This record gives sequence, structure tokens and C-alpha cells, in this order.
Amino acid sequence: MANVFLIDLEPVETRYTGQWKSHVPELLRKAGHNVQVISGPEDIPSATTPGAFLNFGGTNIYKSSQVEWMGRLFCSGSVHPGDHFIFTDAWHPGIINLKYMSELLNVPVTIHGLWHAGSYDPQDFLGRLIGDAKWVRHAECSFFDAINHNYFATDFHIQLWSDCFLHPDAKKSLMMSKKIVKTGWPMEYLKDTLVPYSNLEKENIILFPHRIAPEKQLDIFRDLAQALPEYKFVIAQDQQLSKHEYHTLLGKSKIVFSANLQETLGISCFEALCVNAFPLVPNRLSYTEMYPSVFKYDSRWTQSFDSYLQFKDRLVEHIRTIMTEMDGALHFEKIIQTRELIHHNFFSATNLLENIK
Repeated sequence: MANVFLIDLEPVETRYTGQWKSHVPELLRKAGHNVQVISGPEDIPSATTPGAFLNFGGTNIYKSSQVEWMGRLFCSGSVHPGDHFIFTDAWHPGIINLKYMSELLNVPVTIHGLWHAGSYDPQDFLGRLIGDAKWVRHAECSFFDAINHNYFATDFHIQLWSDCFLHPDAKKSLMMSKKIVKTGWPMEYLKDTLVPYSNLEKENIILFPHRIAPEKQLDIFRDLAQALPEYKFVIAQDQQLSKHEYHTLLGKSKIVFSANLQETLGISCFEALCVNAFPLVPNRLSYTEMYPSVFKYDSRWTQSFDSYLQFKDRLVEHIRTIMTEMDGALHFEKIIQTRELIHHNFFSATNLLENIK
């Protein structure tokens, strides 16, 4: 049995991480561990920075409060050798503070960090706006080195990191030593959460569930809407929906569409499977390893808007075919099979829990 300190993410209504405050501690307690959740203040700005998952100012208020809490735990003698600290976001300056206290006070702890994005991803905010500036690259390397187990949800994400920071021969040894770990995100609850929306009557809706950000290529979706007026194209973030309203819309949709240029996991497409909708995704990014061929289209069709225009007729015809066949049993069976496989491999905390002993 281990003592585990969980450094959580600030909860945002439109995100998937609010449940981690209760779900991850529950998983850890079921495994026999003692768990303490280290949170930040509730009065931080709630509105996310446009196109982002969080508020760039508010997240620093939240994380700074967590650093103070960790410092007080060390000062009070509440941290002991062998304890575990799980950072649900590895892009956290507190990792350096923790390592500083652990080593200078001679209280060795094991640090776990879940990577979501960073400057190493050219399509992420850090990659687009800051790029390869030395300060950000050195910071990410420092976080990585301080963390004992770095978790990535997909092989694609591991490769993205490796291409930026590692010698080609280093990745294999780091995975063998569990410095790098491929693990599903701790989201076992997601499938059960969506069960009430899985039997809603389908409408001729094609849904864009993603953030409105350049790497999501919303312009392609808007152009498809003009080319396919017989279907209803809906941009979820244009609707200002609650989670219940969004899930209801998702459950009524036939297709969830992606032309994304950034996706290290892709939660909304898995949500589509959970409500028996069809995720239509390009054969690139994390989608390549996650989805069977029936759900993937030629990556060239949406590699850019110019490329889309070149292949537009093929994509339009492909969408018409899927919408026509959605009422048949074949697609439904494939959706169920794929849902179970992806849930097991990419939305489970099994590999994370194995490293906490």
C-alpha cells in the first residue's frame, strides 16, 4: 500500500478532467492506496482562453496554490520516503519545486506525470506561439527528467515527443525502464456516462465536436456543409451547450467529423462510438493506431484546405455513402467492436496503476 498525492487539474465544465478529482482517487483507493488530492482555489477565472483547454492566467493561480500546499506538506513532515506524486498535467512548474524539496530534504518520492501537449507539438498553443524557444524546450526537458514515469496516451504522442527531444536509439530503452509509459487516460467512467445517450433516435446530423482552433480546420467543415445541404452540419462550440445538451446532440448525430492536424488521443471521437455515432477521421495522428480502416479516410483529403479542394469530391461522396449506410447492421457492429477495443487500450488507467507500489 502506497501513499499517493494527486495533483489535479483545475475543473472546467467543457473539459473531460473534472471527473479526475473523484474518479482517479477512487481507482487508487480500490487498489489499496492512501490518497490525498492536492487542488487549487475554486475562484480562478472559469472562462478558457479562446481555442484552449484552460485559462492561461487562471491555471497559474491554480498551480501556484498547489506548489504552496506541497511545500507545507514537506514542512509538516507529511511526506515520507517512497510516497508517490501524480501530476495529472505534466506541464506543471510544481514538478521542479517537488524535485527540489525531495532531494534537498532527502525524502525520495516517485513522480508520475501525464503529458497532454507542449512546444514539441507544432500544432499546440506552445508549439504555435512559442515554438522552439530555449526556455520552453529546456523547461519540458527538465519536467521530463524530474518525472520518474512519463505517461503518454498513444504511440503517436510518444513519437512526437521523441522526434523533438530524443536520439532515435533512446526511446526503446526509456520505455523498457518505464521512464516513458504508454497508458490510456484514466477515463473508465466515460463509456458508462454516455449510456443514457446511446439509444437516441439518429438524425441526419454531422457534428464538429472540437475546439475552434486552427489545427481543427473548421473551414473544411464549413465548406462541406455547403456541398452537402441535405444534412445538418453542427459546430458544437457555436451552441454554448451544457454537457447534457452536448451529449444529447452527440447521441442524435450520425457522424462525428475530424480533419484535425493535432490529435494525441481524440476523446470526442471515442465519445461518438459510445453513443453509436460514426467517427470519420483522417488516417494520421493518433487515429492511425486507434481506428480500423472503415472509420479512416485518406489523409491527403484534408491535409490542408488546398489539399481538401483537390480531393473534395471524394470526401463528399464518402460522407454520402456513410450516411446512407448508417442504418445498416454492419456499421453498428463495427462501432461496438471498436468501442470496446479503444476503451480497453486508450481509456483505462491500468498501466498507470501498475507503477504505483
